[in-house]
Amino acid sequence: MGVRIGILTGGGDCPGLNAVIRAVGKSATKRGWETLGFLGGFEGLLDLQYRLLDYKAMDGLLFKGGTILGTSNQGRFAAKTGHGEVRGIPKEILDASRANFEKLDLRALIVVGGDGTLSIAQQLFEHGIPIVGVPKTIDNDLEATVMTFGFDSAVACATDALDRLHTTAESHNRIFVLEVMGRYAGWIATHSGIAGGGDVILIPEIPFNYESICAKITEREAQGKYFTLIVAAEGAREKDGNFVTSGPQESNREARLGGIGAVVAAEVQKRTGKETRVCVLGHLQRGGGPTTFDRLLCTRFGARAVELIAENQYGYMVALQPPDTVAVKITEAIGRLRTVPPNGDLVQTGRALGISFGD
Repeated sequence: MGVRIGILTGGGDCPGLNAVIRAVGKSATKRGWETLGFLGGFEGLLDLQYRLLDYKAMDGLLFKGGTILGTSNQGRFAAKTGHGEVRGIPKEILDASRANFEKLDLRALIVVGGDGTLSIAQQLFEHGIPIVGVPKTIDNDLEATVMTFGFDSAVACATDALDRLHTTAESHNRIFVLEVMGRYAGWIATHSGIAGGGDVILIPEIPFNYESICAKITEREAQGKYFTLIVAAEGAREKDGNFVTSGPQESNREARLGGIGAVVAAEVQKRTGKETRVCVLGHLQRGGGPTTFDRLLCTRFGARAVELIAENQYGYMVALQPPDTVAVKITEAIGRLRTVPPNGDLVQTGRALGISFGD
């Protein structure tokens, strides 16, 4: 038998996963290798559920959203619990995974995912499975890479939403709060807020207070602008406050955030007396096809991952360090959140435009 490799996608879905699968499959085929795609994330490896990713299976994947392999962020391989704590995968699960890897005579396994997924991948690597990682998270909060794929597509979605909210807010002299994803990092909120003409941006890195938000609204009205756009990352918190969650803590899963937009809208309306509406983008940011930037980034990541296997560089993750894609150790990327610098260029750009960060 010739060389055979595997690939799986873990964590939340996002635009570009299929583009990575396509790049891996085509690059492997070009080398004469066979690629197996495991279904449902790591569970597919454990249950021996997979499909052959031949050349024909790559048709139409470049611009198709989601993942044809399916994905999961729960189950027997859940590595994140509470607010970011990591748990070890049971030895019997690791043993069974390695046995299946050897049974299929795989040379290496490409794991596509964010911090939680790559934390699992590192445990598998330390248990003897050759691993190559590909960074994916719309939050863009993974260290060691300048950008993860899925982020640009999520920002495009949020910016488009702001463009649409701008006209209706102006027509009705309303305040709109747009809630976007961003558990611990406010990259989506900051990028889309600046690009979409937001007036207030609330992110986890900068605790907010309502006095500052209302002061911005008052300032705009003094300038003859009777509407305001507020962009809030789901992990934004009032100073000395806690995360706003949308439900009780589930076993072996991170808390499900959501609802900060409604909380902010209600308080702002109470304080200002102005009609305030909330719009929650939620999973719309994860759906649809990837942007041109993400298509290219995914293709580069996938091709580079196969190259790393050819070079026997295991325990590494592909990373973007412009102008190149490079290999960095997975341990240099996981467990280290890449957050928006409160005094960095991005925030300073927003402040120079008069945008309030609620502080």
